[in-house]
Amino acid sequence: MAAAALSLPATTAHALSAAPDGPPSSHANERAEAARDRTSQRDEGSEADTTAPLPPRITLAAPYTSCVTVCQAAGGPGVRATFTFAPNTADKDIVGYRYHVIGEATWSSVTGETATVTHVPQQGGLYRLEVQAFDQVGRAGAAAEVEFLVATGETPLGRWRFDEASGPARDSATAEGTTRNDATLSGGATRDDRGRRGVQTHDEYEALPEPVTDRGLTLDGSGGYAATSAPVLDTRSSFTLSAWVRPDTLGATDRTVLAQDGGFRLSYDATRGTWTFRPSLPAGADHLTLAADRQATPGVWTHLAAVYDASADRTRLYVNGRLRATGTAPGVGAADGQLQFGRALLDGSPGEYGDFFDGSLDEVAVWRRPLTDSEIADEAQIPNGGRNAVELVADWSADGASGTALTDTVSGYGPRLTLSGGAALDGSTLTLDGANGAAAADGPLVDGTGSFTVSTDVTLDGSAVASWPKGRVGHVLGWRAADGSTFGLWYEAGGMTPAWDPDALEEKLVPVGSWRFGRLDADGTYVASSSADPVRTDEPVRLTGVRDAQAGTIELYVGGNPNGTRRPVPDPVGSGVFTVGAATDGTAWTNHVPARIKDVRVWSGAVASSQQLSEVLGA
Repeated sequence: MAAAALSLPATTAHALSAAPDGPPSSHANERAEAARDRTSQRDEGSEADTTAPLPPRITLAAPYTSCVTVCQAAGGPGVRATFTFAPNTADKDIVGYRYHVIGEATWSSVTGETATVTHVPQQGGLYRLEVQAFDQVGRAGAAAEVEFLVATGETPLGRWRFDEASGPARDSATAEGTTRNDATLSGGATRDDRGRRGVQTHDEYEALPEPVTDRGLTLDGSGGYAATSAPVLDTRSSFTLSAWVRPDTLGATDRTVLAQDGGFRLSYDATRGTWTFRPSLPAGADHLTLAADRQATPGVWTHLAAVYDASADRTRLYVNGRLRATGTAPGVGAADGQLQFGRALLDGSPGEYGDFFDGSLDEVAVWRRPLTDSEIADEAQIPNGGRNAVELVADWSADGASGTALTDTVSGYGPRLTLSGGAALDGSTLTLDGANGAAAADGPLVDGTGSFTVSTDVTLDGSAVASWPKGRVGHVLGWRAADGSTFGLWYEAGGMTPAWDPDALEEKLVPVGSWRFGRLDADGTYVASSSADPVRTDEPVRLTGVRDAQAGTIELYVGGNPNGTRRPVPDPVGSGVFTVGAATDGTAWTNHVPARIKDVRVWSGAVASSQQLSEVLGA
């Protein structure tokens, strides 16, 4: 069917560069009068035009239509929108256009008196395209804009949350006309209270009567799995897979996350040491395997997604919402086996090992279409009414504690924090002497390529840092990244400044400095979100660092509220130990901090706001 087109006349376009005062109707009248004056000027052969171009005309092609009197949803995520730009009827010297989708920072440009451009929406919803025309002398004119409504993409063909008390894992997908594909648990497959959505307090924007602890699927690595009774996906057409995984071990054995006999396999590849995706291929074809460009990490929650786009003959592999590998996949064939969770089959048999998964799976979903980058990023956040899903993976409290170690008895994961040097538990805090006191737990606790939140209640020893030279660093918590940098929270001395002491009734020199959250390199350079307010010593303060992997940013909260500028930061990839009170360069301790720490908590997932942070802290 030929594509229909709907033109948005310049008289109905918004002139965004018009003066902000006065009613909209007056701006429209002024523009119309300007157009008549310009047309008259040119028709009469007067001097060259000295005014900027008027709003251009925009034509929007099917399947989308302009929102003029009504908005009709059409297309969907990944379905491109096509626009044609043409000069306002009063303009005769247009040579190009500048345009962008409102809400996106990047502008694009195109040359020609008329021009056709495209934009691929990443999600459903209302979009607005803004356009300015340029004349021969390079003047940009008033902008026109067109609105269009993108339909929500087709819902999942299947979704399994593993939050049932017993029985099969129910397929909770709501796609109309689809068959429910419940999955039966077998072998060493069980459920526990370590689901990736964590403790839920809201259903969208409605508060739940009581908090609900999410559940997930736990597999033993030797015979546990779940499976549907029939094929779920037709692998000859486009599809998307999505799953949260937390492997207990990764080593010399391959581990399957999702597979369909005779078809695709999403798994850990022991030879490569990373996550891989192999789509279905016809007999005799070489096996295409996509391998992520980051090493997999055991003991942490990681989001995986794989896409086969039949129309483009392309495959894509995502880790924590970020594209990590892509390739061609011509001629993908049929796979008629059951959907397997945590094992792979070959001709109906698991073979000698079956590549059984060892650890936890949760929030598995499949679609019969290729999801966009933005949609996959959402799956990696699990948004819920202005909140993101966060799962508490470590919770150490010094209240009532003694001895040489702190064991987490709250989160369900049980990491142990072992003290060393001049670190001690005094019944209420973990005290650190700033000389050789520190504590460490095996592993990084969270995936450095993903989103996470870390929080601590810390009191900095003012007398100890008073002698610190400007630039000296004291590490509060974090872990060592693979490139030698340290990612976490730290204090940086800023020298001394005069301040009035109300008790002594005199002016004294006091230390000043900054809290920072980010990555600190061995040479002292860093990328960090830094506190805007002066650091107060000898007083407890709640410090929270939030890493949003999907946005690629970090943010520092002080006292429960954002206190530092949100900063872009590269992946803090690493698998080193989690440390408190000092950092490690791989062989020795460094950057000790003199402080008293009341608690340390770590979540997989990025809190979305101060309100959510208050909720998860129980404040």
